Amino acid sequence: MSNLQQFAATPRASVTRISTANTNRDGTGTIGTLFTGGASGSRVDDISIKATGTTTLGMVRLYRSLDNGSTWRLLKEVSITAITPSGTVQSFESVLTDLQWILPAGSGGTTALLGASTNNAETFDVMVNRAGDF
Repeated sequence: MSNLQQFAATPRASVTRISTANTNRDGTGTIGTLFTGGASGSRVDDISIKATGTTTLGMVRLYRSLDNGSTWRLLKEVSITAITPSGTVQSFESVLTDLQWILPAGSGGTTALLGASTNNAETFDVMVNRAGDF
């Protein structure tokens, strides 16, 4: 094991659109794949969530899987507020910063993933803004 800091060598970003209602917190139901870990592991620092239309009170949930998405585990819930966007009212958005989430290198043919779901049938773009592979 190295005693030197290791930094992400290859910058990465990704986006997924979610819209299927999934009230489960146990990793079942519809979960969109947001980010796939690199062969040597990855780090995710910033994620933003942006609604594409009207929202009601609910949640967007973020998950991690270490086995190609076979088993998802809940990482974080983001509360969604009720907003009706217009020409003068912005749609819902949230930015999660300095997460420092590590996706380990895959082993035995598995890949680490980040996923997202929405509690209500409303459309969100979930974006990894700052990430990288080791």
